Amino acid sequence: MAGRHYDEWQIGDAIVHDIRRTVTETDNLLFSVMTHNPQPLHIDAEAAKASEFGQILVNGTFTFSLMIGLTIADTTLGTLIANLGYDRLVMPKPVFLGDTLRAETQVHDLRDSRSRPGSGIVTFAHQLRNQRDEIVCHCLRMALLTGSGA
Repeated sequence: MAGRHYDEWQIGDAIVHDIRRTVTETDNLLFSVMTHNPQPLHIDAEAAKASEFGQILVNGTFTFSLMIGLTIADTTLGTLIANLGYDRLVMPKPVFLGDTLRAETQVHDLRDSRSRPGSGIVTFAHQLRNQRDEIVCHCLRMALLTGSGA
């Protein structure tokens, strides 16, 4: 499914994204290595076992990136000019290997672009939930989108 243009959104529009993703050890290890993150809680099973969590924690920046990735097809695919920023990023619960994650989005705000007539900024409120329906990540994403007439 392609994303929507700026003028096709309304405040309050909500999407429960269909794609779910079970996080694997390979996902976490590769992401941690690719981003040069040597945090033992992410890559050292023995250190993680000795922590208060008792197991490896999934890299939080992977969790955030996955949340955004799961939302793209339904929100901004083919209509995005630029992501302008992320705000209020929170990770209230940890993610562990084997957790299955799903995303939800609600349109929080709309604003016409001053510099690009016909385009506008959509503020999306994204949430990522695990298989226990706990919110593990949420944020606001500001995206500059084309209008349908562009």
